[in-house]
Amino acid sequence: MGIATVFVIPSNFEPLCWLAIFVVCAAIISKKCLKWYFLNGMMVSVLSSVWVTSAHVLLFDFYKARHVSEMAMMSGLPMGDSPRLMMIFLFPVVGIISGLVLGLFSYAAHLLRTAF
Repeated sequence: MGIATVFVIPSNFEPLCWLAIFVVCAAIISKKCLKWYFLNGMMVSVLSSVWVTSAHVLLFDFYKARHVSEMAMMSGLPMGDSPRLMMIFLFPVVGIISGLVLGLFSYAAHLLRTAF
C-alpha cells in the first residue's frame, strides 16, 4: 500500500482502499489467531505504518508530485518546511490510530465468526 499510494492510488480513493485492507486483515486475523485478536490487529497495523511511512519518505519526490493538496496542507503545520521529518514524527500517531481501528475490526470479526 505504501508504494501504491505513492504511484497509483489517488488520495481521494485511498480511504476506501484502507477500509478494504482492514476488513481483509481483520478476517484473516480472526481466522488464524487463537486469541488476542485486538492486539494482533493493533500490531499488524503499527508495523504496516512503518513500511508505508518508509515508502513515503524514501519516495518523497514522487509522493510530493502526486499529493499536491497534502503538501499544501502540511506547509501550514509546525515543521511544514520539512514534510519528510513531519512524516517520520507522525507515523507513530498514525500507526496507533490505525492500529486501534484494525484491532477493533479484528475483535469484531472474531465476535462475528463465533456468533455464526
